[in-house]
Amino acid sequence: MPGEKCGLFGARCFNNKCVFDLLYWGIMAQNHRGHESYGFLTRAENFRRHVNIGLVPQLSGRRYSRWRNFLKGDVGIAHVRYGTSGERSFSKLDYAQPLIASENGEKIGFAFNGNIVNAYELQDRLAEKFRKDEVFYDALVFSKYLVNNISNGLMSAIESCMRNLEGAFSVLGLRHNGELFAFRDPLGIRPLSIGESEDGMIKAFSSETVGLNINGLRFIGDVKPGEAVVVTRDGMERERLVKSERTAFCAFEYAYFARPDSFLNGKYVYSVREEFGRNLGKRFRDIVENADIVLSMPETAEDAAYGLHEETGLKWERILRRHRYVTRRAFILEPEERVSTIDRKVNIVGERLKGKRVIIVDDSIVRGDTTRTVVSKIRKAGAEKIYVFITFPKITHPCFYGIDMATFDELIGFRLDEEGIAKQIGADGVFYQPLEDYIRATGMNANELCTACITGEYPTETAQKMAEAAKASAKIEDQRRIYERPELLRG
Repeated sequence: MPGEKCGLFGARCFNNKCVFDLLYWGIMAQNHRGHESYGFLTRAENFRRHVNIGLVPQLSGRRYSRWRNFLKGDVGIAHVRYGTSGERSFSKLDYAQPLIASENGEKIGFAFNGNIVNAYELQDRLAEKFRKDEVFYDALVFSKYLVNNISNGLMSAIESCMRNLEGAFSVLGLRHNGELFAFRDPLGIRPLSIGESEDGMIKAFSSETVGLNINGLRFIGDVKPGEAVVVTRDGMERERLVKSERTAFCAFEYAYFARPDSFLNGKYVYSVREEFGRNLGKRFRDIVENADIVLSMPETAEDAAYGLHEETGLKWERILRRHRYVTRRAFILEPEERVSTIDRKVNIVGERLKGKRVIIVDDSIVRGDTTRTVVSKIRKAGAEKIYVFITFPKITHPCFYGIDMATFDELIGFRLDEEGIAKQIGADGVFYQPLEDYIRATGMNANELCTACITGEYPTETAQKMAEAAKASAKIEDQRRIYERPELLRG
């Protein structure tokens, strides 16, 4: 499976309510967006910050009270991280957000979801602002760039970020004076929703609407691409600072990232995934007619499997089950750990598979490790035929915008065609949903989505140049992420 991005939640209470209650549940609802680390930052008289590695912990009783008493205040931000930038050898705690950045008497809390393509170029510009012992990564560069431009005003600093930082970013920030602010890149690649309480006394931001739902807040819209939103003691101010001719919302949110009960661009994610399944059933009806059962990879493919079942009448069996408390994510592990982790995460009720012709529905194939492991287990259980249906079109190019599949060499779809992929993973056939079907199911237009990992057509200039240079490079097997190879733009 591909790596996840990050999750954000922030809120301001105008009724003196302790903001930690909202932050804790808002980010807990989005823990699927990042397992590496988590963090909270609140403000009362001063900033209070707590970060740690792993999942957001279950808190209750006295432990919850201790956290609540420490992280006091009526405004704050929270973050869960999955890393797409920075040296993999450093401690995950070194990269935990929210950060605190300060310059010339200004101090801000900062958290973001996304990835900055030209972070190394910006680091060169800000070289004198870095301590020698600081670990370089894009969030640190981003926060320093923002705070170093804030002397001209917050909106001016945000606009400078939008015009000079290339990549994907949804940002939450907190000034020492208590102002809570949010903004998105001009292409709107990463999601960021706005919510409020019924009485208007709580304003909140969340990467996904589920963070609002769990707190009883109503969704009132999204932060628009290129828009900045500031919440002060006097209310909410919104301004569209940079307008783009197109948008480029990450198409992969629909297949894998977002929770099925999240609301994205006017549709619930689960309904889009059901349509993916119906599309697959229509496109590959000849395969369906010669199959006995359909299975789904838990849990992101379950809605698609239901849609396929609904469209074709093929029996849907819940034979594949996920071990809920095996939480290590395979995509962030070293290769030697990955297969054993996948094997432990998915359990198969094998007695029901003997002699069956099986369709497995999955959301995507990136490296092929997960699919190969599951296909092998199904084959050992006695399945006669195994066909793999994939909701997301074939991934052939790396991502620069927040998914950690950032080298060509690791992508099985770059190296092999469908027949080769089937052979590699041990299946009798692999069938991808065509891109046009996928786009139609989302309800969006092609020029509103980023599909660069499928088409190789990137919505930003530096990303396009780096991808083309890396593809032509003799060092295509270089294990560094492509955007961490600035030499590609110099040669």
